Amino acid sequence: MNPVPQSIRLASLILLSAAALACSREPAPVSFAAEVRPLLDRHCVACHVPGQPGYETSGLRLDSYDALMKGTKFGPIVIPGDPLSSALTMLIEGRADPSIDMPHGKAPLPAQDQRTIRAWVEQGAPDN
Repeated sequence: MNPVPQSIRLASLILLSAAALACSREPAPVSFAAEVRPLLDRHCVACHVPGQPGYETSGLRLDSYDALMKGTKFGPIVIPGDPLSSALTMLIEGRADPSIDMPHGKAPLPAQDQRTIRAWVEQGAPDN
């Protein structure tokens, strides 16, 4: 049996190290203030403030971080670190009953906006 030449072993080690490093990179942090809040303002806030149907039905305000994290009269809609169980991501991704998909009666959020909110929730939903 022929031993593997030193140069091939070294090249293999470098490639494996580079692959491991690429796989271990954390995604860039998503900023609530700079990225999530503008999406909520654009797509959701008009209906989710006092006096509007989204608020009157659910009790959910989306005009501040604290209000979002408080949730609805039924409970929280964001579970930091858990986008699969968070009602917010379920509703905007169309994983809930179609009668309550959000934004209600309008076109779904663009896929990139959905990914931004999902990433923010996955990163712990920080007030950043």
